[in-house]
Amino acid sequence: MELDRIDREILAALQNDGRLSNKELSNRVGLAPSSCHERVKRLRNEGVIQGCSTVVEATALGIALQAMVSVRLVRHSRKAVDAFYDYVRELPEVIAVYHVTGDADFLVHVAVRDTEHLRDLAMDAFTTRAEVGNLETSLVFRAHRSSLPDLLDTEDVS
Repeated sequence: MELDRIDREILAALQNDGRLSNKELSNRVGLAPSSCHERVKRLRNEGVIQGCSTVVEATALGIALQAMVSVRLVRHSRKAVDAFYDYVRELPEVIAVYHVTGDADFLVHVAVRDTEHLRDLAMDAFTTRAEVGNLETSLVFRAHRSSLPDLLDTEDVS
């Protein structure tokens, strides 16, 4: 799907505040509310907008610790990669999964109650998998997440 300037403005506004009403959004991007609504609907139907989420304070949900778990697989067959990816996505502690290159095959962002919970997760959910050859855990002290940058129609900065 080709995005025009208005589509990109809509995406930027919604990434900044997903709770904007259609009226507020249409005012920001300079469209009639009905036209804005149709654009957002099209962006959803085309899969450009894949959902909305609410940012929650972790401690309100009993989460005192987050970590990145680097996982190296024993074998790199598609079957092993897909099996581990599908498995780990279903774990309730998993916030995000990244299949990456380098020393690790996967980076798995997890949220847990405490260090005992992290240890149990590593021992029971990761090291028991036949695909897993090695794992390394790094604690997250602070995190910041930004919106996706709009890289369309930008000049090469290099």
